[in-house]
Amino acid sequence: MHVTSADGTAIAYDRVGRGAPLVLVPGALCDRNALRPLADELAGSFDVISYDRRGRGDSGDSTAYVVQREVEDIAALVQALGGGAAVYGHSSGAGLTAIAAGSGLPFSRVVLHEPPYGSDDVDSSEDGAQVLSLLADGQNREAVELFLVMAGMPTAEALEFAGSPGVAELAPTLAYDFAVMDHGARGGGLPAELLAGISQPTLVLAGTASPPFMVDAAHRAVKLLSAGTLTELPDQGHVVAPELLAPVLRTFLSPR
Repeated sequence: MHVTSADGTAIAYDRVGRGAPLVLVPGALCDRNALRPLADELAGSFDVISYDRRGRGDSGDSTAYVVQREVEDIAALVQALGGGAAVYGHSSGAGLTAIAAGSGLPFSRVVLHEPPYGSDDVDSSEDGAQVLSLLADGQNREAVELFLVMAGMPTAEALEFAGSPGVAELAPTLAYDFAVMDHGARGGGLPAELLAGISQPTLVLAGTASPPFMVDAAHRAVKLLSAGTLTELPDQGHVVAPELLAPVLRTFLSPR
């Protein structure tokens, strides 16, 4: 199915389940299929949308990228669910979710799963510029490899993932993820003002086996939220199996 965003871009989505409305926002190098297994796990309790962010999969794109257009995409999906929803964002999708929540979209509850904010004393702009330079030269696979190593993935795993079918085609949207993570804090740092403006009950998730900077970001982020809760997932990394993650989300998101 598709919705039409405010700028006329068609946004593709799948919808499964019955119950309280929920939107799943994927991270970098992911289309809607990445979160579809989680949607299926949650379908017994929620009316779930997983979608292709603009420029990915079956969604369209506009000529010039602006972060606000992605917020408008989520707004269109929420409207398709009846005008209000809970929202879960993973990785840079959590960064986008935070921006959408801070902009006043009608979310009932918010989940930020390891938004990859960097340390305040580290500027990732130079690393990001290297990735963007590779993309400009058409070296999509190399750009993906560098990005994943920057994100804490072991080199061998990064090389393998970068060669997976369809990944190179998604590589140009890494520029969008850099823009999202730079929104509110130059160089991908913690956007203190943005997080402080989120009023909804918000769950921040971090796996204890994830890269240390992501765990640290979760601990720092929750302190800025007006209604934030931190849950650590023992022995879990950046990607958590749907059957383990779904019960945590169900407990937090279920209507009380």
